[in-house]
Amino acid sequence: MIKTIKYFKNNRILFLAIGFTLCFFLYLTYILAPFSSSFKVDTGANSLGISFSYTVDMVQKFFESRNHEQLLYYREFLQIWDAIFAFIYTLMYASWIVFFLKNKRIFLLIPILCMIADWVENYLEILMLESYLNSSPISEQLVSLGSGINSFKWILSSITYLIILTGIILKLKTFIRKPKLH
Repeated sequence: MIKTIKYFKNNRILFLAIGFTLCFFLYLTYILAPFSSSFKVDTGANSLGISFSYTVDMVQKFFESRNHEQLLYYREFLQIWDAIFAFIYTLMYASWIVFFLKNKRIFLLIPILCMIADWVENYLEILMLESYLNSSPISEQLVSLGSGINSFKWILSSITYLIILTGIILKLKTFIRKPKLH
């Protein structure tokens, strides 16, 4: 019994990482995908945030291809469900970084900044959507800022993946070099 408790205590970060990864996939499958289907169209992107960047024309076409009700669902999606998703993926990435790179907690800033960028991008998209719904022209500066933050988010996300991949490689090297007990 004591051995089991000690094992779980010694590996709690690993279990947290696995747990957050499971939450990530369950949230993606059972919450994010169903809610995003409410504003899905047959052609084009389902979200502005999944592209690397966007222009005023792309934003305009994205909004025009959806009816009023779908746009309201999209706003709700950005305000609630996508914001929660950013929090969940940040917990997942951060726990894996802590597991693989215990003494390099400075790298936790990257997924945290990615989450903040995602939230800011969502806010800017909501402002663009509000302009569109109020029959006002969509500000080029707002789209440019949103697109820039979107690109920054994807760059941070890529860096996060590289950090985790580096951690996996370092963990494997340590495991392979560990002397074998007979």
